Amino acid sequence: MQLAQCVEAALNEGKAQQVQRIDVRKLTTITDCMIVATGTSRTHSRALAERLVEQAKQQGWRVVGVEGLPAAEWVLVDLGEVVVHVMLSQIRSLYDLEELWSFKPGDREQQSSAK
Repeated sequence: MQLAQCVEAALNEGKAQQVQRIDVRKLTTITDCMIVATGTSRTHSRALAERLVEQAKQQGWRVVGVEGLPAAEWVLVDLGEVVVHVMLSQIRSLYDLEELWSFKPGDREQQSSAK
């Protein structure tokens, strides 16, 4: 998880708020982990994402794609084994990715049998 540590460091240096890493290896084959961070404004979110892309490239990491940069309410930076979501607070609260991705294999069976 060296890449994830670099991402977290870059976000923290940029003063991102509520940086959280979510290990999704058992939930999807798309990526190993997701990192969610909050920007204080669109300008801040854009700057965080741009800084992250720049630092990733400088360190030799492959940037697969970047989505949402123009509006910067929710910017997704795909680094392959790490997917980063930089979101405004209200967008982060609305979509609640931490709760969505906290689902564990077997939870659905346990919920069904409890009914």
